[in-house]
Amino acid sequence: MPTVTLAATPPRGASAIDIPTPSTAVSKLPADKKRAAKLQGFEGKPGQALVLAGNGSGPVEVLVGLGKPSEITIDRIRQAAAAYARAVSKHEHVACTLAAGIGGVEATAAIPAVTEGMRLATYRFTTYKADSPVKLKKITLIASGRGLRASLSTANAIVDAVTLARDLGNEPGGSLTPQVFATRAKRLATKTGIKVTVWDEARIRRERLGGLLAVNQGSENPPRFLTVRYVPTGRKPKANLALVGKGITFDSGGLSLKNPNGMVTMKVDMAGGAAVLAAMSALPAVDAPVAVTGFIPLSDNMTGGAAQRPGDVFTARNGKTVEVLNTDAEGRLILADALAVAAEGEPDAIIDIATLTGSASVALGAGIAALMSTDDKLATRLEQASGRSGEKLWRLPLPSEYRSQIDSTIADLKNIGSGPYGGTLVAGLFLKEFTDKRPWAHIDMGMAAFSDSDRGLVVKGGTGFGVRVLIDTLANW
Repeated sequence: MPTVTLAATPPRGASAIDIPTPSTAVSKLPADKKRAAKLQGFEGKPGQALVLAGNGSGPVEVLVGLGKPSEITIDRIRQAAAAYARAVSKHEHVACTLAAGIGGVEATAAIPAVTEGMRLATYRFTTYKADSPVKLKKITLIASGRGLRASLSTANAIVDAVTLARDLGNEPGGSLTPQVFATRAKRLATKTGIKVTVWDEARIRRERLGGLLAVNQGSENPPRFLTVRYVPTGRKPKANLALVGKGITFDSGGLSLKNPNGMVTMKVDMAGGAAVLAAMSALPAVDAPVAVTGFIPLSDNMTGGAAQRPGDVFTARNGKTVEVLNTDAEGRLILADALAVAAEGEPDAIIDIATLTGSASVALGAGIAALMSTDDKLATRLEQASGRSGEKLWRLPLPSEYRSQIDSTIADLKNIGSGPYGGTLVAGLFLKEFTDKRPWAHIDMGMAAFSDSDRGLVVKGGTGFGVRVLIDTLANW
């Protein structure tokens, strides 16, 4: 990914420079640029970018659409920066003009948006490739003033966190086992200042994490359970919070086997755990004012001879028994244990994030995650962070009249509902049973964790969804 630096004037080495263009400004362009814009259908709409022919004596110029001036927002600037980055991805060094801000947005606010948009749009997972199609190595932001370097530093830390989550999500399930995930987390801790504790299988048994052990029964890779801790330095935390992330490193469906197409993207079923680890890695850099403990249960879900069978019953950490009628509804089983452990610490709030149900994407599409919560204030915090970060959440209910769907005839609970509808809501109600009535919010990413095409800041593959909304929530608590 490209590096981003600041400069007061356009650098000599840049081979492309942007011209931020609201839709009303197209008519005010010089005649040659206006003619080129008209011929190419450029109207200054959001997401449009047009590379103008250069004269060979300087950098090429790129018109970048911003839409109506009255509708320019931080997220629109992110999207414009992403469009610009894609248009100049074959250039090695480009410049972006922020001297007067963009569309009335001050440079201090525009810098993070442009940095996120440009760097995330040019992300590629190249671990197993000989070369990258993106040649862009350096971005210079042209701006000057107080606080800009701090703003850029924070933005880079956030992008690095999203990159980490994307890298984890794109790694094949055969190489990113629970043990490897845990090892990477420990290495990350030494670099960022967070503290990571790893429970092995023996410790997991002693701690009575029955759901995690049940899911892991069919696997040759033993489970792991991570605890990640961040505490702000030099001040009393404003709150004590818990994050919980689903860490299924590959999901075959277990004995309730997925079809072949359904397994293709299941290396990203640990995206919730990746989002928690990545978000927490950035908390020291953004100087979050809260103490946070993250909990990440890790296993794959396989079909070995010892795999749990539909109809089996296990006992979760909090003592509740669960009848497993569908082994492909496994994420909620490992989250149940993690939520119970989190609740025992009596945090002020718990937030969990997971690729939990396909139903969430049936309802909301692949770019919006479902939000459910028992606490309106907590839900509002997340919704506000969603608006600022551009990662979209939509609140859904937790209807008490659906609770009876998870009643079991032989255990305290069963892991699926009694009908084909409302699967996302029923899954949320199941998780609620393990929160010990603490203020709690659940983010069901559905397929927002994976994209089959490039769009905006997102590139094909693991998206790193949830990292920015979690960081924003915690940094602005």
